[in-house]
Amino acid sequence: MTTAQGSTTATHGEDWSGYGFHTQAVHAGNDIDGGSGAIRTPIVMANSYALPDDPSTMSWSGTESPLYTRNSGTNQLALQEKLATLEHGEAAVALASGVAALHAVFFTHLKSGDHVVVSDVSYEAIHRLFAELLPTKYGIQADFVDTSDLAAVEAAIQPNTRLVHIEAVANPTTKVTDVAAVAELAHRAGALLTVDSTFTPPPSFRPLDHGADLVVHSLTKYINGHGDAMGGAVIGRRELIDPIKHDAMVDVGGVISPFNAWLIARGSVTLPLRLRQSFASAERVAAFLDDDPRVAFVAYPGLASHPQHELAARQFDGGFGGMMAFALDGDPAMQNRFVARLRVITSAVSLGHDESLIVHVGTSGPRVAFYPPEFQRYGHLRFSIGLEDADDLIADLARALDKAVGPR
Repeated sequence: MTTAQGSTTATHGEDWSGYGFHTQAVHAGNDIDGGSGAIRTPIVMANSYALPDDPSTMSWSGTESPLYTRNSGTNQLALQEKLATLEHGEAAVALASGVAALHAVFFTHLKSGDHVVVSDVSYEAIHRLFAELLPTKYGIQADFVDTSDLAAVEAAIQPNTRLVHIEAVANPTTKVTDVAAVAELAHRAGALLTVDSTFTPPPSFRPLDHGADLVVHSLTKYINGHGDAMGGAVIGRRELIDPIKHDAMVDVGGVISPFNAWLIARGSVTLPLRLRQSFASAERVAAFLDDDPRVAFVAYPGLASHPQHELAARQFDGGFGGMMAFALDGDPAMQNRFVARLRVITSAVSLGHDESLIVHVGTSGPRVAFYPPEFQRYGHLRFSIGLEDADDLIADLARALDKAVGPR
């Protein structure tokens, strides 16, 4: 890329698709900086970039080279290149948050009169978008269905269904959907399949390889992994990503900041190592909780008792994830006493951080009607396993159980 002043910087675009995931996580999207010689793409905290001597042929809404940071910036372009490589996609768009990314998909690819099939268990913002905001503001109608039931998905599809939206692992119940089977149903009807894969980042799962048209991530979570930046992304075919860039990014303005893009690109380098530790610890922690009679239930795809355990074992090559939900056999006050007595595990929202996070969620709200009976009875503790030693996590849980409930 040559600037108006004539200095040259290294260009993005080297193909890392033939390399292993660990190598891709380190190198994809990164370049040696031509100005300083830095071997890591630097933070470029600019909102404008130098124009060529004759800008008359430029598109002021172009998104493929730096012009104005709402259109694209150096760090955003680098991050998008990395994400597309990691997810086996043609292109990616990085936005300000995971919800911004989800909204960008729906804003761009749906119009008044369209119908959507949505997983009945999904992130809270998705439920409100399709239950309230999109129907009342834009006349987009949605049916919420159990997407683990393929017959229910097929029955919900209508002639004007334009999109099916699912979560690979549902937030918060950990329900697993057969992505390839739902993709076949959606495509047979001429609809797109979008998959929120925030709970299952690559290399543990790649929805595009299983027939999804677009995959969405809250980059705030596992891909960043350090709890210090916010962002979202959509990855897929270029013909589907380019309209999102032009409509939802440039003209609505939900762009990611250069600093957040740089932080997330930095965090993503260790993604495969962090997932390995988190997922291995999660299997041990889930087994410990499942074996304790003071625990009413544990929802984790890696347990044989999980309703979709066999599907999860077949679908997720890289493990069963680092997320689970559970509850103690007691009232909300007991759940809160238990959380208050944890010392290694932090009580906070979000997930996919380096530290383990837990939050107690009660039994109120419009989504609860779609939850399994045990979630409706006890509420749940949403638990994100971090990078601590598994032995320390288990000891922390055991101490808190003893103090909140009594000895086993």
